[in-house]
Amino acid sequence: MNDKHAKFSIGAIVRHRLYPFRGVVVDVDPEFDNSEEWYNSIPAEARPEKDQPFYHLLAENADSYYTAYVSQQNLLADGENGPVGHPDIDEVFDSLDGECYVLRREAYN
Repeated sequence: MNDKHAKFSIGAIVRHRLYPFRGVVVDVDPEFDNSEEWYNSIPAEARPEKDQPFYHLLAENADSYYTAYVSQQNLLADGENGPVGHPDIDEVFDSLDGECYVLRREAYN
């Protein structure tokens, strides 16, 4: 992977490149930081490289809301499609400013 710099910031609205879900970035790992069991559960032909940013998302699809952990190579910007309806957004973000959510002041580390 050539680009090891995070392309998306906290609050960015993104969608998965292959699967039908979108979400809001709530955290970024500079490289893979999940369990080997999780990583190995991904089919080998679709398994992303570990040396790239991975994003924690408040995600949604047509049926449900959940959290997701997704590699940078599998995400595309999706803010032009409006807000994300995940019920936990108000706990982390104050508002939507254009195509990006604004982090709540008390959420800063």
